[in-house]
Amino acid sequence: MTARPIAVRAVGAHLDRVDGPLKVTGRAPYAVEHGSDEGVRDHLTAWIVGAPVARGRVLRVDATRALSTAGVVSVLDHTSARRLADTEDGELAILQDDRIHHRGQVVAVVLAESAEAAREGARLVEVHVEAREHVADLDEGDLYAPEEVNAGHETDWADGDVDAARADASVVVDQEYSTPQEHNSPLEPHAVSAFWDEDRLTLWDSTQSVHGVAQTLAPMLGLEVDRVRVRAPYVGGGFGSKGLPHSPEMAAALAAMSVPGRWVRLAVTRQQMFALTGYRTETRSRIRLSAEPDGRLLAVEHDAVSQTSRLKEFAEQTATISRMMYAAPARRTTHRVAALDVAVPSWMRAPGEMPGAFALEVAMDELAVACDVDPVELRVRNEPATDPETGNPWSDRRLVECLRTGAERFGWTGRDPRAASRTEGDWHVGTGVAAATYPALWMAGNVARVESRAGGRYAVGIGAVDLGTGARTVLQQIAADALEVDVAAIDLAIGDTSLPTATVAGGSSGTASWGTAIVQTAQQFRADHGHDPLPGLHSRTEAESYPEPEKHALHSFGAVFAEVRVDRWTGEVRVSRLHGTYSVGRVVNPTTARSQLLGGLLMGLSAALHEDGVRDPRFGHVVTQDLATYHVASHADVPPDLDARWLDGADTLATPFGGRGIGEIGIVGTAAAIANAASHATGVRVRDLPVTADAFLPGRP
Repeated sequence: MTARPIAVRAVGAHLDRVDGPLKVTGRAPYAVEHGSDEGVRDHLTAWIVGAPVARGRVLRVDATRALSTAGVVSVLDHTSARRLADTEDGELAILQDDRIHHRGQVVAVVLAESAEAAREGARLVEVHVEAREHVADLDEGDLYAPEEVNAGHETDWADGDVDAARADASVVVDQEYSTPQEHNSPLEPHAVSAFWDEDRLTLWDSTQSVHGVAQTLAPMLGLEVDRVRVRAPYVGGGFGSKGLPHSPEMAAALAAMSVPGRWVRLAVTRQQMFALTGYRTETRSRIRLSAEPDGRLLAVEHDAVSQTSRLKEFAEQTATISRMMYAAPARRTTHRVAALDVAVPSWMRAPGEMPGAFALEVAMDELAVACDVDPVELRVRNEPATDPETGNPWSDRRLVECLRTGAERFGWTGRDPRAASRTEGDWHVGTGVAAATYPALWMAGNVARVESRAGGRYAVGIGAVDLGTGARTVLQQIAADALEVDVAAIDLAIGDTSLPTATVAGGSSGTASWGTAIVQTAQQFRADHGHDPLPGLHSRTEAESYPEPEKHALHSFGAVFAEVRVDRWTGEVRVSRLHGTYSVGRVVNPTTARSQLLGGLLMGLSAALHEDGVRDPRFGHVVTQDLATYHVASHADVPPDLDARWLDGADTLATPFGGRGIGEIGIVGTAAAIANAASHATGVRVRDLPVTADAFLPGRP
């Protein structure tokens, strides 16, 4: 049956996180803590040894000194590791041959009785290699057009006569913008506990998708999927980096299969995360906005370049935001990538939209200056009546309302448009705005199970993962409303492949996709068993597509306002106010939603001012491979005035409970708003992230 909209009672209520007490008291077990409360003591620790060159081959792994170290049990390399049944996925097909594809690639795994012995053993492993010429600089790579870009988007897309529109335009902004390589830095590093009993592989994994890990690893290991059980009861963040399995998970599996009957724990070090667990690729965008004198767009052009890996392709969808954000008779977008001898890029919060919005929204600010139009009004003037990319009507856009409401809350009225017009002591003060968007994604393949229990209780199960976002709490709220009972009557089970199939906690799609499956199953249960069922009755259904993407354009929108202060003598940049106003449909839990939106704003601030993954092209490795040199925002960076709000409403075209995803929209546009505010404060336009003090030093040309 197709899910129907539900009456809400628990949805929309402030509910404390149901897992909060366990987490704050340290009783929530994470991946490598598995078994600590069950008497599991006989575990081994695995430690990864990385390739010392960016390209070449392994001549020999000499483990003699390592094996003589007390506590070291064994060392796996490409000559001794289990042979995989499928090696098509180059990132995961580790220890299968002697080829080196990037610096830090897994070339050996040390197993020892303690973490100390494993680390010392890894230090003593001698990897003899034959180095070959490599390319690790985007400027030196050969560009090509991938067949598609991330999330299945078309590589190139065009509508209307862009060249004619540009020729007719009175104003043209034609500039290049860039974002650096950025790294997910969750509090919990990637970690796995693995156990092999010669029939079944069990993983306690820090992952955003237990079913995704099982479905990916099982065929590579030559196993049926039901012989791989993956559990992720608690995950310490991921930001997308744990959405896909990476080589450490395979390393843990191979290590466990080499010592049947013993648990193996593998925790990636913070330094190793910069080579083994994905990252946001460097992006470069050329934006050309052609407009009438009043700022109305005639054409939007966005050409995006990024890097990928020779080992496995990943193409960031940087330019897709420019296809749908603003009205224009003509638009054209392209994507090109360069395959380098580097680790494989992957998802990082709002892939595509985050770097794409930085380029587009800074360009829009430049257009506002060129046309002498208020930046808020410029965006309002270019509001499209329907989705420019598909022609479909919006399900619930409300961007203009976000801009107007956000401007009022922020105090935008009366802003002096002149750059460097306001000073407070030694500080230049400016304000900036940027729009935000993120698609309302819904993923097929989610299955939920509802079972009646004694005392009017219900067991609800789905293999979803709460990576720290509050999914465990909001799914209980959705289930309670769908079954028309109190939240306390719901016993929710998640994070285990023994539960019905669930898609990844990514793309801001989790709550929408899993929640729709729960609603549909609850409605099926009521149809099958009524409202006063006997204990032990159950229903299990695979969710049918609820939204109608062919008929409506489903997106969330927002407006970000920033106040920035730049020291006139040192160039120091500080964000003193940061506000976001969003249209995200009905908010399921205001407490957890506010946390997600504030976190997104701060992650956007971090990208704006700090984050910069520097790769040394001579050796192919990231030199900023710890949190001392790869800077992320800290408590001292949090603005005194930080605020996130949303418009009241519900989008029942998106989900039966009226909500849309909120996990990623908070980061979109934030860096652009901050960069625009810095430009307004100083008159210096910065088009490259991060925005650093040197750009504003006195006397700098």
